[in-house]
Amino acid sequence: MVLFSLIIVLIISFYLLAHVCDDYFVESLDKVAKDLKMSSDVAGATLMAIGSSAPEFFVSIISVLKPGDYAEIGIGTIVGSALFNLLVIIGASAIVRNTILAWQPVLRDSIFYSLSIVFLLWSFSDGQITMIEAGSFIFVYILYVVSVMNWRKFLPYKDDSQEDIIEKDKESESSGWTLIFKPFDFLLSKCFLSANHYLINFFISISFIGGLSWVLVESAVMISHILHIPQAIIALTVLAIGTSIPDLMSSIIVARQGRGGMAISNALGSNIFDILIGLGIPWMVILFLTDGPLIVGKENLFSSVILLFASVVVVFIILLIRKWRLGKFSGILLISVYILYLVWAISNI
Repeated sequence: MVLFSLIIVLIISFYLLAHVCDDYFVESLDKVAKDLKMSSDVAGATLMAIGSSAPEFFVSIISVLKPGDYAEIGIGTIVGSALFNLLVIIGASAIVRNTILAWQPVLRDSIFYSLSIVFLLWSFSDGQITMIEAGSFIFVYILYVVSVMNWRKFLPYKDDSQEDIIEKDKESESSGWTLIFKPFDFLLSKCFLSANHYLINFFISISFIGGLSWVLVESAVMISHILHIPQAIIALTVLAIGTSIPDLMSSIIVARQGRGGMAISNALGSNIFDILIGLGIPWMVILFLTDGPLIVGKENLFSSVILLFASVVVVFIILLIRKWRLGKFSGILLISVYILYLVWAISNI
């Protein structure tokens, strides 16, 4: 009965997180980006990445601040989410509609994504995280943002209008949820102000995302104890998939509109943010508050990071062979690889 209740709590929390992020948090960030007159590239690499990666980021923050040894939950959620984004989101986008990608931004994001994974392997190699390692993650992300701002100067390319994409997403999003969640939608609407008060809504959203992420971490810990499953496995699978479902749904919508390149770029960009900022900042916070390095268990995480790096190589090779085109066969192949990963992860419990 307790396990069933925890599963229900997880489902509701995942839904509320998706709703808060999509309808309030990202909308607030979009208005901030317009006020600051940010280009779509810079807004996507910074503010929009924060919006799509907020659940993983807060789960990571809360897991390292929670008394006890729970850092693996945040790390596992981000590593598992990165695998899901890379294989399932890109795969689903390719199945929905054939896509021809602009190779210039994909090359940029692939380089920085590969670099992020190399840094992740480096930090996990000795089973502990130091301030130098945490700081290097943030430094590499700063380099990524700078490269996004200047990439067109070296490799010119054309992308879609971010404003059009956001408007079309809003038109399509209402078909995704069933009537059972309407009471939660009503309660959330009473907690937020009108769209004109987007700065206040931004901070209300932060509070909701933080609170719901705390519920996810607590639920994951309790489920792992009840089922005698390592916390890292719960994070790599259940939490990673749950926090990535909103990205999957929005990517499918965008891909159906013929903007599969946008969906794939967002998947890579979000993963870069997840690894470099979603881990770098929480690690720096805990290292400031404690003495000595942060100890992390390598057993359930290191092999997943290796697989993550291999997946990047596979995706990049597929793109080269297919001349930057993705179709149903490529999509089915990528999703099959993720299913095999899940089977492997569960079999190692």
